[in-house]
Amino acid sequence: MSEITVGQPVPDFSLPSSTGGEVSLSQYRGKKVLLYFYPKNMTPACTQEACEFRDADDLIAAKGAVVLGISPDSLASHAKFTEKNSLPFPLLSDGDHRVSEMFGVWQLKKLYGKEFMGIVRSTFLIDEEGVLTAQWRKVRVKNHVEAVLEELAK
Repeated sequence: MSEITVGQPVPDFSLPSSTGGEVSLSQYRGKKVLLYFYPKNMTPACTQEACEFRDADDLIAAKGAVVLGISPDSLASHAKFTEKNSLPFPLLSDGDHRVSEMFGVWQLKKLYGKEFMGIVRSTFLIDEEGVLTAQWRKVRVKNHVEAVLEELAK
């Protein structure tokens, strides 16, 4: 399967949610969706990114958008991460990497000379009709939320 690119409709998917039950992309038709993929709960960069999205949540909502975080972590891990950081948005568990692969963010990574498969931090903006309108791949956390807010303001 080839990864989704800007201008393409995003296929619907459903994943288990930290808020209980499953969340489907189609539930958010009529709203913009900021879908951010991150490697692991409780790590410094992932915590910083989640907290920056949390702190901007009102601004994001004012632009008609919702935030959904996705990582391969378990729902129990998501629950702890959400509670510890007071996250106002759902975290989705992509344990089988199906959605991460659909977006092309499940990739071979290298750390300290070791190779492993993992999520490459990335964010996607999906419009009200379900079309991918912007993407940020290989994200550096610093100033990332500001770039997303600028795109939402367009």
